[in-house]
Amino acid sequence: MAASKMSLKLLIDSKHNRVVFAEAGKDFVDFLLTLLALPLGTVIRLLTKSTMIGCISSLYGSLEKLDESYLQPNQNKDSILKPTITTQVTHPNFLLPDTKKPENRKLYYCPSHPGYVSDIHNSVCSHCRSQGYTRNYMSQEVKFVGTNVSASTYTPASDQAGGYVKGLVTYMVTDDLSVSPMSMVSVVGLLNKIEIKDFSVLEEKVVEFGINEGLELLKASLLSKDALTAVFLPKLH
Repeated sequence: MAASKMSLKLLIDSKHNRVVFAEAGKDFVDFLLTLLALPLGTVIRLLTKSTMIGCISSLYGSLEKLDESYLQPNQNKDSILKPTITTQVTHPNFLLPDTKKPENRKLYYCPSHPGYVSDIHNSVCSHCRSQGYTRNYMSQEVKFVGTNVSASTYTPASDQAGGYVKGLVTYMVTDDLSVSPMSMVSVVGLLNKIEIKDFSVLEEKVVEFGINEGLELLKASLLSKDALTAVFLPKLH
C-alpha cells in the first residue's frame, strides 16, 4: 500500500510549549485505537529492539536465537515473534509499516480430521494426539473460495467505512491521547483543567501525519504522558 498521510490541526500553548489537543477525524482516531490491538511482538518489531527500553527486547532477541527443537511440536517462533494482527480496520496497516499481510496467511488441516485447522504447517494434530490415534500432522493447506461481492448481502454505506469509530464527527485528542467527541463544552472544560486563562497564548498549527510520525507516536505513547507534544513540537521549531 502506498504511504498515506493526513493533516492534523493542533492547538498549541505557546507559553508552556505544549500541545493542548489535536482536532482529528475518523482516520486518526482509528489509527490510535489500532495501537491498543497490536500484539507486543509486533510493537517490538515496529520500533526495533534498539529503541526499546527495559528487558522486553532482550527476551525477544533470546527467542530469536532459541533453537526450534526446544519448542512444543505444535508451536513455532514466528507465532510469537511475528503474530498476525487480527483487528479489522479499513486499512489494516494504515500508517504503520507492513509487518505481515493478513491476506497471505495460510491454514492447514489434518488429513484424518479436516475439521481441525492450524496456521502452523506440519504441527501435530491435537485431536489425534488426545484420542490416542496414530500421530498425524497439519499438512494439507486449506483452499479459500473467493467471495462473489455482487451476490453478498447489501451493507449500508455508513457500515462499509470500516474502522472503529464513526465518521462525520470531529474528535478531540488530548496530549495524553485521550479521545472524545469535540464540542465547545469539552474544549472549554479542557482549557479550565490545564488552567489556560489567557487565550492569546494559543496558536493553531496544521501538521502532516504519516508513517514516520505514526511510529514516533507509537513509541511516545509507551514512554510519555505528553505524546503529541513529544512528536510534533520538535518539528515545529
